[in-house]
Amino acid sequence: MSQETPTGDRIAKVLARAGIASRREAERMIEAGRVTVNGNKINSPALNVTGKDRITVDGKPLAEPEAERIWLYHKPAGLVTTNKDEKGRETIFDHLPEDLPRVMTIGRLDLNSEGLLLLTNDGGVKRKLELPSTGWLRKYRVRVNGRPQDDTFAPLRKGVTIEGERFQPMEVTLDRQQGANAWVTVGIREGRNREIRRAMEAVGLTVNRLIRVSYGPFQLGQLKPGAVEEVRRRVVRDQLGLDGATPPEKRKTPQRKRRR
Repeated sequence: MSQETPTGDRIAKVLARAGIASRREAERMIEAGRVTVNGNKINSPALNVTGKDRITVDGKPLAEPEAERIWLYHKPAGLVTTNKDEKGRETIFDHLPEDLPRVMTIGRLDLNSEGLLLLTNDGGVKRKLELPSTGWLRKYRVRVNGRPQDDTFAPLRKGVTIEGERFQPMEVTLDRQQGANAWVTVGIREGRNREIRRAMEAVGLTVNRLIRVSYGPFQLGQLKPGAVEEVRRRVVRDQLGLDGATPPEKRKTPQRKRRR
């Protein structure tokens, strides 16, 4: 017999949404006895709460959750997209502005990749935008070593299998030859680990520069390396379907009336 799923959200998630700490840090705060729910001290994060519950941290009432926010960040090459790196390498969080609230990345760019990286203060937004089912196209400007022809990329447009891993069809456009290198525009919807680099290797090319220029409707534009720019609330609301707005992928295109 199946059990009903408890209503509400896990307490650590609620604390994270309120900007108190990350989920893991919130769990440690709970285990340390710093959190109460409805006057009772709790010591386990295995608890669901709703908006009706009274929550305090270190004796202070929990603030209302922050509105969902998104920032555009131009990641330079040479930075790791993690909070901490076990090898001691510099991360993007070492270079973000100090006045930025606690944020998390939406997806990743590897060490040598650069360009548009989305940041958010909300775990729900992060998970939603990372899902392939969201259907957002991610576009990259890619420089490869070699002299490819347009039909070189035919296997990638059909979808390739590399070491048993199936890659979905890519949008690939050969832009121009520049000496020993060629520039290519690539569009993908999945974002698997080193997907473009591995795909190019499969057709005999080596990527020596990779720049993400867009993530769904969000564009890198003229944003300079290392710069951060917040997306306007109205745009975030419209694109994510917040506050009752209908997200673009679910909007119906109005049909024109036929003239008689």
